[in-house]
Amino acid sequence: MAILRWTAIILLSILVIVLLCVSIGSILFDRKVKREVVRMFAENRINKINIVTEEDLLGLPEPVQRWLHNSKVIGKEKIASVRLKQKGFIRVGEEQPWMPFEAEQYYTTGVPEFIWHATVKSGPFFIKGVDRFQDGRGHMLIKLMSLIKVADARGPEIDQGTLVRYLNEIMWFPTAALNDYIEWEPIDSRSARAVMQYKGVNASAVFYFNEAGEQTNFVSERYKEKNGAFIKATWSTPITDYREFHDIRIPAKGEAVWELETGDFPYIKIELIDIDYNWDKEKSPFFQ
Repeated sequence: MAILRWTAIILLSILVIVLLCVSIGSILFDRKVKREVVRMFAENRINKINIVTEEDLLGLPEPVQRWLHNSKVIGKEKIASVRLKQKGFIRVGEEQPWMPFEAEQYYTTGVPEFIWHATVKSGPFFIKGVDRFQDGRGHMLIKLMSLIKVADARGPEIDQGTLVRYLNEIMWFPTAALNDYIEWEPIDSRSARAVMQYKGVNASAVFYFNEAGEQTNFVSERYKEKNGAFIKATWSTPITDYREFHDIRIPAKGEAVWELETGDFPYIKIELIDIDYNWDKEKSPFFQ
């Protein structure tokens, strides 16, 4: 009986130590992200924010102008910084289960940068992930239970992929479409091509709209990892719902889809929960 009792005590002690390590690891992971966000906003702070006018839209393709009108950005401040919250489901393979996630994301638009900070639940485990685009470079870091490194990806293909992601996500802060690092090319009455170049990284995509001026899809060629190597594949983000946040109308639900040889592979479903524009970190409890 004494042996069993001591075995139970040892196992319980090991469990407590493991849980403590996981808790400390999660806290340290989150704090590091917070420091990075603080630094990003401090380095890219804009003191003067202009108002969007009709003149700002001149020269843009007609469906892009219709989209910006539908978004209700005319007469409002240009968006210089963003903080948003989202939730949804994600999976890592066609035969893999969907896993719920929650995330916060931060952007600057004068200098195009973002940090995406997500927590994914997988049964009794959780995964912490950070995807970032800063100074023209992308970086994805994923850790199981905040401790075990699952992915740490960098390089030209990651740079291109995260730039495509930034271009896609201006749907949530549409005044970024007016910035000089994006050039617009007309296609037809319901689509236009956006070409983005920044720090030697290039991306292009076709934005699709309906007659009302709502964006309905985004299609681009983006690098995807396959069997340890990168290939370019068609990537799209069809939109399924719209909402108004702070009197600006933006997509609220959608998904991301890889077009593969085996067929379409939707791998993430996203719902936008909240968003703040020209966000002031000094007033946020997130940084207290």
